[in-house]
Amino acid sequence: MKQSRLVIISGLSIGAASVLLMRLGNPANMGVCVACFIRDIAGGLGLHRAAAVQYLRPEVPGFILGSMIVSSITREFKPRGGSSPLLRFVLGFFMMIGALVFLGCPLRMGLRLAAGDLNALVGLVGFAAGIWVGLIYLRNGFSLGRSTRLPAPNGAAMPAMAAGTVLLAAAAPAFIFFSTSGPGASHAPLLISLAVGLLVGVLAQRSRLCMAGGIRDLFLIKSGHLFVGFVAIFAAALVLNLAVGDFKLGFEGQPVAHTDGLWNFLGMGLVGLCATLAGGCPLRQCILSGEGDADAAVTVLGMLIGAAFAHNFGTAASAAGVTANGKWAVAIGYAAAVAIAYFCLPRAQKGGKADAA
Repeated sequence: MKQSRLVIISGLSIGAASVLLMRLGNPANMGVCVACFIRDIAGGLGLHRAAAVQYLRPEVPGFILGSMIVSSITREFKPRGGSSPLLRFVLGFFMMIGALVFLGCPLRMGLRLAAGDLNALVGLVGFAAGIWVGLIYLRNGFSLGRSTRLPAPNGAAMPAMAAGTVLLAAAAPAFIFFSTSGPGASHAPLLISLAVGLLVGVLAQRSRLCMAGGIRDLFLIKSGHLFVGFVAIFAAALVLNLAVGDFKLGFEGQPVAHTDGLWNFLGMGLVGLCATLAGGCPLRQCILSGEGDADAAVTVLGMLIGAAFAHNFGTAASAAGVTANGKWAVAIGYAAAVAIAYFCLPRAQKGGKADAA
């Protein structure tokens, strides 16, 4: 019961903080979006040159550092890794491809829905469908293998990179890119964004909050323990959006969104499938990387490179819709995820050993 209350409190706090960030300057319906923020960071580092989405968002480093701080205090910071890191990189890469076709991570999906964007409802159904497909493989023994204890620098690497990103954002050297228009130019003050990121990192680490995990547990063990966190985020954001007049019900004219239902469904379906196989949604991967999980850190790096690829090769969607390249990228993502899922089943591995013998 105590843990359930923590999940609810965490969800309410994150939902409220997301609306606060929007009121203070973050893009509409994008108070917190792990995928969008990592995309902006990739642009800020010059990994892509889409001028409208370049900014070193301090929220994502805050998630990682907040998780590191609280897990160090509670002695849960444990450097570990070695569980199929390259496969996790691929899953993170395609998780980002799907998210940028939908235009948001699972967290932003909830925030969009709380602001009345019914395109997000289509995305939610797709997300759940992707998780359901992933569970077919989990029930049949899918595993990326066990992680093992690693030397301390492996666990400290991602928090160190997060701290470096914050310093670069604050110093704003000439080699860092900053948008002058578009979503990348819309942001809350740096220190407030960092503070919210740290708060979310602490709360998500303590509550184990995960959008994919919540739906997975509903399907797998009929437990709503984590899912209530998602509901709490939605409820808090909905109430505050209604209170400040930011609620607009419908499909058309929603900020940073498109109305192509099929690709909203398929984009978030790919996110759900990859998140289930990788063991957590984009937010959860950031939190785990802050706890010293090098495999989760590799997944986050996969998302970073996926974001750069999406804008360098035109796979990211826009308000105008989904590009042909984006559709092909999602299709390839499904093929890659299913191949990883199949070849990591026990029977597939046994067959490979028998062939080798």
